[in-house]
Amino acid sequence: MTADWRRLDPRTLRVTLVTMLGVAVVAGVPTTVGLLGTGLPLLVIVPVGAVLLVLGGVGIDWLRWRHTRYRVTDSRVEVRHDFVVHTVKSIPRERVRSVDIDAGPVHRLFGVVKVRIGTGQQDKAGEVITFDPLDRALAERLRGDLLRRTTTEPATAVPGELARLDWAWLRYAPLSVSTPILGAAAFGAVMQVAEWFGVQADVVRAVGGFFASLSVVELVAVLVVIGLVVGVVGSLGLFVEMWWNYRLTRESGALVMRRGLVTTRSLTLEERRVRGLEFVEPLGARLAGAARLDAVATGLRVKDEKGHSVPRSLAPAMPKAKAQALAASILGESPPPTEAAGLTAHPVAARRRRLVWAVSGALAPVAVLALLGVLLTDVLLVIAGVVAVIAVPLAVALGMDAYRNLGHGLRGEYLVARSGAVRRRTVALRRSGVIGWRVVSSPFQRRVGLLNLVAVTSANSGAYEIPDVDAAGLAFADDAVPGVLGQFLDYGPGEAAATDK
Repeated sequence: MTADWRRLDPRTLRVTLVTMLGVAVVAGVPTTVGLLGTGLPLLVIVPVGAVLLVLGGVGIDWLRWRHTRYRVTDSRVEVRHDFVVHTVKSIPRERVRSVDIDAGPVHRLFGVVKVRIGTGQQDKAGEVITFDPLDRALAERLRGDLLRRTTTEPATAVPGELARLDWAWLRYAPLSVSTPILGAAAFGAVMQVAEWFGVQADVVRAVGGFFASLSVVELVAVLVVIGLVVGVVGSLGLFVEMWWNYRLTRESGALVMRRGLVTTRSLTLEERRVRGLEFVEPLGARLAGAARLDAVATGLRVKDEKGHSVPRSLAPAMPKAKAQALAASILGESPPPTEAAGLTAHPVAARRRRLVWAVSGALAPVAVLALLGVLLTDVLLVIAGVVAVIAVPLAVALGMDAYRNLGHGLRGEYLVARSGAVRRRTVALRRSGVIGWRVVSSPFQRRVGLLNLVAVTSANSGAYEIPDVDAAGLAFADDAVPGVLGQFLDYGPGEAAATDK
C-alpha cells in the first residue's frame, strides 16, 4: 500500500445522491398524499423540501469527501479530517485485529464498499477507522495486506473453507421467533399504508365484509393463519437475504465469514482472539434438531455505532451434528467442547426456582383476567379458566426443561456452561480467557443455599453466568481457573475436592 495521503473513492457522491433520492421519495409520497386537498401552496412544500434534502445531503458528503484523507504505511493506518475541526485517527498496523467489509444495495450498484478497521478493543474511541467508501478490489487487497502483516497462522490450523451454505438449512428459518413477528408487522404495515392514503376505514370494512360469514373465533383463527403464512414467507426471504452465498473460511490466521444478497457483509475474526463458541438452540430449531454457532472473542462488537445489537453468528441454524463438526474445526478440538454430555447437574433447589418462576409467569395474566371478570363480566372468568388450563401445564413443562438444561463442567482447556429453555445456550469458554469471577446470591437464593457464578472475560459482553449452583460451584470455579477465587474461600487443603464431589 502507498504511504501517500489519498482521498476516498469519488463515487461516494453518487452513493449519497441515490440514497438521498430514495429518502426523499419514501418521505415525500405519504406526505404528498396527506396534503392532497389542502391546496397548491402546501403541496409545493414537498418538492422544494425534497430538493433541499437531496442537495443538502450531497453537499455535506462532498465536504466530508473533499476534506478527508487516508494512508496506510508500513507501520500505521491513518485517516484525517481537515474541515473546521482537524482530527487525525491512527492505528499501529501490529494492533489491527479485524478488517470488515460491508456493501449495501447502493454501494454495490457503484462497485464500492465500506471498510471498518478495528483493534479488538471493544470499539473504544480512536480504536476504529472507517473508510466509506473504497473500491471493492482495493478493499480486498487492503484486508489481505493488513491481516498478513498482523497475524500468525496457528501450527494446527489448516487454511481453507470450513463451511458453505446448504440450502437444506432453509427449512429451519420459519422456526424462528421472527416468524410471528414478521406476520404481525405485515398487518401493521398494511394498516399504516392505508392510513397514509386515507383508506384505513375502507380496508377494515372490506376485510369485515369478506369474512362476514365467520364467527369471531373463526375470524381470529383465519387471521392468525394468514399472519403465520406471511411470517413464514418473510422469514424465508430474510434467511435468503442474510445468508446468501454464505462461506466461512480460514485465511492467514483469521476466520472470514462472507454472506448477504442485497447487502453483502464480510466479518474478519483473528483466531488468536477467539475465546470459545456459543452453541445456541432456540426452541423451534432445537425441536427440529438444529443449532447455530456464535463467536466468543475479545473485542467482538456487541453494539454498533448506532447502539444496535450486532449479530455474532458464525453460521446459520444447521443440523446439530454439522454444527458440532464445525465447532470442532474452528476450535481445533475433537470432540468439540460444546458437546453437553457429562455436564454436572445443578441442585434440586434450582428446579424449584424455575418451576416457581414459570408457574408465576403463567398465573399472572390469569389473575388479571379473573379480577376483571369479577368486576366486569363472567366471560372473562371463563377465559381466565381456559388460559390457566393451557398455560400452567406448559409453564411446568418449560420449567422442568429449563432445569434439565442446566449444567457445567470442564473440557480440557474449556469451561462449559449450559442453560435456558426457550433459548438453550451452551458456551465453551477458554479457561485462559477468564480473568475473574463474580459470585452473586440473592436473599431467596441464600435461603436454599444457591448462588450464581459469573465468569468475567474480555470477550463479547464480558461475562458468562452459571446460575443456581451450590457451594460445590465455588470449588469448580477454583478448579477451572486456579488462583483467582481460591484465595477467598474458607476450606482448607483437600476440602475443595471433597466439596466438589
